[in-house]
Amino acid sequence: MYFVFIYLYKKDKMLLNVSYNRPKIKEQIDESVGKAFTLMERIKMGGIGSGKLVIDSSSIQIHNLLILDSYRNVCSIEIRPKGILLSFRSILETYALVIPFHKLKIYKGDSKQYSIYMDSYFVKVKADQKRIHQFMKKLLDYKLSITGQGIDEYYS
Repeated sequence: MYFVFIYLYKKDKMLLNVSYNRPKIKEQIDESVGKAFTLMERIKMGGIGSGKLVIDSSSIQIHNLLILDSYRNVCSIEIRPKGILLSFRSILETYALVIPFHKLKIYKGDSKQYSIYMDSYFVKVKADQKRIHQFMKKLLDYKLSITGQGIDEYYS
């Protein structure tokens, strides 16, 4: 009974170290957000990556990883068929926050900042370039096309 609890806890963990080629972690990511798009699908969509995004602030779990080195705190977002991967580096390790669309919340507080939330995790990124606003619009449009959640569902 005790071992089952530990297994379930680890399976629901969404902040993962993806530095190494581990089949179990890759399988967990593919289950949660789908396999990566093919090259043709990426071309049709006009790209699926955000480029570098500067992190303004983050939840305590992510912040504790980011403060381990003195480099600039940056992340990137990759769109997947059923969600996104928010990736960042700390020391020599690469971490990914795996966010399925049904748990993804994006807010635009200031005109130059986006907040990305999933459960107890969040990352606030600077949006000081037009390409960032365009990518966030693409991401939200894709999420809408997949989930079918319109703005009226939030107000009803």
